[in-house]
Amino acid sequence: MHDYGCGVDMLLTHTTMSDDHEQISAPDGSSSNSSSNSSSKSAIATATATATATTTPLSCPALFISAPASGQGKTTITASLARLLHRNGKTVRIFKFGPDYLDPQILERGSNTPVVQLDLWMAGEEWCRLELFRAVSKGKADIILIEGAMGLFDGTPSSADLAAKFGIPVVLIMNISAMAQTAAAIAVGLRNYRDDFNMIGVIANYCGSNYHAKLVRDELPDDLPLLAALKRTDAVKLPERHLGLVQPSEMGENFTEQCLEAGADLLEESGILTHIDRLKHVTFHPPSQLIDTTTISSKLLMGITIAIAKDDAFSFTYTANITLLKDMGASICYFSPIHDDSIPLEANALWLPGGYPEVYAKELSENINMLLSLRSFHKEGNPILAECGGFLYCMETLIDLHDNTWCMTGLIPGVGTMKSKGG
Repeated sequence: MHDYGCGVDMLLTHTTMSDDHEQISAPDGSSSNSSSNSSSKSAIATATATATATTTPLSCPALFISAPASGQGKTTITASLARLLHRNGKTVRIFKFGPDYLDPQILERGSNTPVVQLDLWMAGEEWCRLELFRAVSKGKADIILIEGAMGLFDGTPSSADLAAKFGIPVVLIMNISAMAQTAAAIAVGLRNYRDDFNMIGVIANYCGSNYHAKLVRDELPDDLPLLAALKRTDAVKLPERHLGLVQPSEMGENFTEQCLEAGADLLEESGILTHIDRLKHVTFHPPSQLIDTTTISSKLLMGITIAIAKDDAFSFTYTANITLLKDMGASICYFSPIHDDSIPLEANALWLPGGYPEVYAKELSENINMLLSLRSFHKEGNPILAECGGFLYCMETLIDLHDNTWCMTGLIPGVGTMKSKGG
């Protein structure tokens, strides 16, 4: 399996991917390398200077949405819950656990707010603490939702580790299509596996009937209630391919909106808002004084305009990295290697992120004007950061999913080839 959506970024580095493309950090539990630590500290220092004018702890309701495994419906339900809350006038801030590029795109559509990734190993505890605090202090969150990765205890650190670290209650989503009472046994087992976190309820997904939901509800203990039972329906099903969920921009605005609205309707009908209204506030503290508070000059990149490729072929960026560039004084603009004729004239630096160039190799190759613009930009000696799919775009040729060969920019020698799983 190729993973050029998961390359080195300015903040988050070095991931391991699971078969279904939800990432686990540092399976051996080792600490991050010096480059990652340095970048993380720099980002924290800048954000601390701009966002923590107060040292007073702040609070709001929060919920960590996890599951026994992948494929349970975490992303769809988290985004749909955000949409439901947004419809009810709430400001929802969502975080994604782990270095994921695709799920946040769906989550952003649900909440209408930027989504930031949290990872205790890659970015550190203080970074996570800062971002949670900023969601309340700067983002004015009425509620915080965090979507976990894979299963509750998968990875080192795991979703449970983050929930325990910040005292965020966990709700367990389960696909119960092929079980009934056993779902309750699994939920209780996960709840009791550790005693350092708080699981407050279960959401049963893919229920066949009201009676099916009753079988699960009746077996759950009183202190682990069934918060919602969601029926089976294709109205909320999001398509997938080799790196995970298909990007919202490729599904079409209407399709994505219809799925999120249908999901919000299901959750509202289930009565989940009653449970949400009863959530206790979680206290979020500003970063401790132990972190490096040496600020990065906001003038370091003053006068620099960074053009970032952004379309269906290139979209794998982290919100935190773009925020950091802006904090350092850079101006950001976007362009489409698929649709635009040239790099923006004001750009004097270029970022080609990861994505799906293998899916759009024909369109990229046939946009001759953009290829010429990139070659000219490179020949003039302007800096270019190319990672993952962007790096493939810089090669001479790219062989797509169907063994067709397409000309790329030719900035560096080499041939990129797509292997194994297709789109």
